[in-house]
Amino acid sequence: MIENGDFEPIPGNKMFEALYSTEGIIMAANTRIVPGIARGIFRAAKRLRAAVIFELAKSESDLKGGYTGLTPQDFSNAVRSIAKDVGFAEWALHADHITVKKGTEDELKEVKSLIEAQIAAGYTSFAIDASFLFDLNEPTVLGQLQRNIDVSTELANFIKERMAEREFGLEVEVGEIGKKDKDGLVLTTVAEATTFIEELHKRDVFPNVLAIANGSTHGNIYDEHGNIIEQVSINIERTVEIAKAIDPFKVRVAQHGITGTPLKFISTKFPKGLILKGNVGTFWQNLAWEVFEIFEPELYDDIWNWTLNEYRADAAKKGITKNDEIFGKYSKFAIKEFKDRIYNVSEETKQALEAKAYADAMMFFKAFGAVGTADKVKDRNT
Repeated sequence: MIENGDFEPIPGNKMFEALYSTEGIIMAANTRIVPGIARGIFRAAKRLRAAVIFELAKSESDLKGGYTGLTPQDFSNAVRSIAKDVGFAEWALHADHITVKKGTEDELKEVKSLIEAQIAAGYTSFAIDASFLFDLNEPTVLGQLQRNIDVSTELANFIKERMAEREFGLEVEVGEIGKKDKDGLVLTTVAEATTFIEELHKRDVFPNVLAIANGSTHGNIYDEHGNIIEQVSINIERTVEIAKAIDPFKVRVAQHGITGTPLKFISTKFPKGLILKGNVGTFWQNLAWEVFEIFEPELYDDIWNWTLNEYRADAAKKGITKNDEIFGKYSKFAIKEFKDRIYNVSEETKQALEAKAYADAMMFFKAFGAVGTADKVKDRNT
């Protein structure tokens, strides 16, 4: 039984299990900028009774603050305070993209230190991302996935040990999201997904959701001319195939890279009941910049100029020359640089951020089919 009168985050697995057989997708919000935005999302969740997840990835929030300037404890404190103030209980605190790129002893030691900090900060759900360890030199699917399987197992067991008797949600990843080869975006295959989950089960690791490479990319996306375009490259057919194949393992799909995806596409094309978790990240950052441009023009101009000055050369090496695209891809690194000013904007600005986040979160919850999911979580766990 979950007693959550203090509005603390609930174990992620309790949320995933309660909603496994429903057609509502849980929005997971990467709120890189907390003031106003997190409150607006919480208010919308309360209004529509929609279960919600708040999360930051390893790159966004680590022991040194990542590029948001927020340590796990900072983020936890901020979101917990807002949840209590708003009075909303059906939410989880998720460690997104605990990424392992090389799998070296030193890297794993660093990652484990971060996990310990996240656990100490009260995180209730974790996403292990060892998808980068895919080995194309191996001839079999199992061989190609072996390092991912080994590292995911090691880290899942580490979390289990450190959490002691506490329950938690677990997300794993197979297929590097946004990776391209000569033929375009690389897609996770059904064989890769089922082999990965089956092998984890053999090792007593039981994830709730699986992130896959299905045609999406993180952040804003642009055409060859540097113009921002919609995120409609998600391969629905492959997503459905994988989701149905992993259903016998009681695992659902976690959809990453939703920024820029039209709400109509989400509401009509996303396979509800097969996708259980939907990440929305850069969208909220874009919202903040839009509000700042009107309410905090001096701050916005300073962020714009700093981003272009710092990253124009790096962008040029990648063929990115249009100012809007440079800003769209690199401005996330300005959050830490301007953190004090961002967190001390006027009350009027915070209210504008909250109002816009509230309205947009309402739209996402509706498109996700998430209305009423909080009640299902509450009923299942009380």
